Amino acid sequence: MTADAGGVPGPRAFVDLHCHTSASFDSLAAPRSVVRAAGTRGLTHIAITDHDRIDGALRARDAAPAGLTVIIGEECRTSDGDLICLFLERPVPPGRSALQTIADVRAQGGLVGIPHPYDRFRNSMLRDEGLADLASQVDWVEAYNARLVGGGNDRAAAFAHEHGLPGVAVSDAHTVLEVGDAYSVVHGAPGTPDGLLAALAAGVEIVPGRASYIVRLMTPVAKLIQRSRGNGRVQAAAGSSHEATR
Repeated sequence: MTADAGGVPGPRAFVDLHCHTSASFDSLAAPRSVVRAAGTRGLTHIAITDHDRIDGALRARDAAPAGLTVIIGEECRTSDGDLICLFLERPVPPGRSALQTIADVRAQGGLVGIPHPYDRFRNSMLRDEGLADLASQVDWVEAYNARLVGGGNDRAAAFAHEHGLPGVAVSDAHTVLEVGDAYSVVHGAPGTPDGLLAALAAGVEIVPGRASYIVRLMTPVAKLIQRSRGNGRVQAAAGSSHEATR
């Protein structure tokens, strides 16, 4: 492993930890097209985090160009809010509490982050201040989400700082055009759980960007098309816990 002039372990890695493909109910972006765009735009690592499933991530990994590492992930809808779950071997079922979900991810050797924590328009976890105790259970917070509208990113960055958590920047891409709109620069080899934890601990450079409103208008269109194809949101299994974590 090399080091830069300041003594920080290298090499540098360019990482987007939150991207969707057409496996999600609200995206039409083919997995192959997503990873092709990621490679073209200089990313070295991309986490495919479709809603409540990992089949799109597996297809993306198989289609990844040389030089791009695909992390198998999922954006899981818990009864307490959304979680980003990475380095998965199997899908994490939606609808359970955050703590139950985190336990499942840990059992797989995976990592967990909080996405768009203060977004008023999505299933965001930290809108309920009582859930702040979950900070001790996660590995990072999205301090900058390219799709977030309003001042939520500033609040997320402050939360990460207050709780000693790494803050990352993500595109939250739902279209190919958005891939890499925002990303994180880290040093090391973040392609494994231990490697990502070490890279985040060494320091994160946030590279901000913004998804255009025109591009974001594709999301409701994608939902309609996916619904017509029978690809709706994955439903929680009967008997899933819906008790909020306190």
